[in-house]
Amino acid sequence: MNHSAVRHISRTPLVLSHCLLALLVSSLIPGSRITAAPRSSSAVPANADDKTIVHVLNRLGFGAVPGDVERVRRMGLDKFIDQQLRPETIPDERITARLTGLDTLTLNSHELAEDYFMPAQMAQRRAKQEAASQPSASATDKPDTRTPEQTQLMQAQRQVFTDLAQQKILRAVYSDRQLNEVLVDFWFNHFNVFAGKGLTRNYLTAYERDAIRPHVLGRFRDLLEATAKSPAMLFYLDNWQSAAPEGARTAIPNTRNRVSPPNPRRPFGRPGQIGMPPRQRTVADLPPKAQNKRPRGLNENYARELMELHTLGVDGGYTQQDVQEVARAFTGWTIANPRQGGGFVFDPRMHDDGEKIVLGHKIKAGGGEHDGEEVLDILASHPSTAHFVATKLVRRFVSDQPPQSLVDRAAERFRETKGDIREVVRTIVTSREFFAPEAYRAKVKTPFEFVASAVRATEADSVNVMPLVQTLRELGMPPYQCQPPTGYADRADAWVNTGALLNRMNFAVALTEGRVRGVRAPVSTGSGSIDAARDEIVDRVLAGDLSSATLETVAKASRPSQAVALLLGSPEFQRR
Repeated sequence: MNHSAVRHISRTPLVLSHCLLALLVSSLIPGSRITAAPRSSSAVPANADDKTIVHVLNRLGFGAVPGDVERVRRMGLDKFIDQQLRPETIPDERITARLTGLDTLTLNSHELAEDYFMPAQMAQRRAKQEAASQPSASATDKPDTRTPEQTQLMQAQRQVFTDLAQQKILRAVYSDRQLNEVLVDFWFNHFNVFAGKGLTRNYLTAYERDAIRPHVLGRFRDLLEATAKSPAMLFYLDNWQSAAPEGARTAIPNTRNRVSPPNPRRPFGRPGQIGMPPRQRTVADLPPKAQNKRPRGLNENYARELMELHTLGVDGGYTQQDVQEVARAFTGWTIANPRQGGGFVFDPRMHDDGEKIVLGHKIKAGGGEHDGEEVLDILASHPSTAHFVATKLVRRFVSDQPPQSLVDRAAERFRETKGDIREVVRTIVTSREFFAPEAYRAKVKTPFEFVASAVRATEADSVNVMPLVQTLRELGMPPYQCQPPTGYADRADAWVNTGALLNRMNFAVALTEGRVRGVRAPVSTGSGSIDAARDEIVDRVLAGDLSSATLETVAKASRPSQAVALLLGSPEFQRR
């Protein structure tokens, strides 16, 4: 047990928490499979009851806010779903105001490097040099040689990441474009990069903003290329260093150190000389000694994850030879001036320009950058990709055991529309399987979904989101910190265990009692009656649908905040 997390909980709430914990462990076990449903263009109920509306709010967003059920009922469920599928039609002024002050979110990677990362790195280097010049001392007596200016620069560098983490939670909690935020989270995990790997962190802001967010309801092929060319992905999976092996044909030999005679067609000199714009520098521009310190030749990391995790799936029908051929196609896809925040660039000196055969398709020699683009075309249109992407989307929106009938229809829709994500999602969230009784509360919320939905349900006001970021860290899901390329899991077995559920309960108690720093406690948990606080959540967030065991546990609450905390920790709220 995490004693530090529960030391502030009095004996009575602690007993109630353990009663509720027993309910949680027994009830959050994966349920039955969803049976096949007849094919239908739309199964959205014309006159949906409150349970159905809450089901949609939980799946297309991060749960209901009091008043949402009534609003959707007035609008009509089919119109609400269609509106969420077209987020550009939804005014979102509230979130714009919330993001004010997170200044780094609008800066490009070069500006972030110039204003934040490079000054901090220089300050850190100076601090190390100054420390090295001091007389030797023991680790305990060693003084901090950083100046206030150096400390401020390093704090500014951290601000880039904290701004990004805060906006993720703010958008999930307060944006009216709920489906859009669900899909940003889904696709970031699908194309995961790890903030802790070197320069990847420097490119995270642009990665989510420019590569992921604009394409979450667009064409899968566009999303695939945007991530493939993102410096965050290129650095994370090492493709920026991948080069043609020794002896392979390249489009342009690496003649970095060779002196060339004057060229009459370039009277103003070579790129980089006076009168010409500077050419963007890549790995191939490093001195030979520096190049020898880096891994040389072909790197298969991106090629393998591209097929296994981004497109075809592990059983998608590719071979190790395909991995090697795809890796060859992406040689030369690199980063210009990475430490200065440079962007994607194709360097023909690094590219293996020979003929390639990928999944039976011949890619002619001499294609250059187009070789990689042709690979993306092949993979995006492959039937295995349609099936793999459809399976993951059905798992996210319907059940941990995706019904095969719906997977098949979603995959067919993917192929018919040439990867139109909006239409594939529409097929899923308007299907009979989506509205089947077995799908109701069939999914367990991830820590991110739980925290966002708890703040939404209580209408708590987050004036400082960093404590919520810390809560996600304690719950095992820190934003942008998933190390493997698989991303965070969205299945119950990854998140359901006694320790994790107890931590969720502790957060619910802290939230409702106003002990989460920077988050104003909801008014409903203050001095009002227990019944009023309970009914606000039961009727307007949970559609009045609670088990007798949960009702008995909540009835033992001695104050409003305790009643709401027990509801947030209940099996019914933990599911979506």
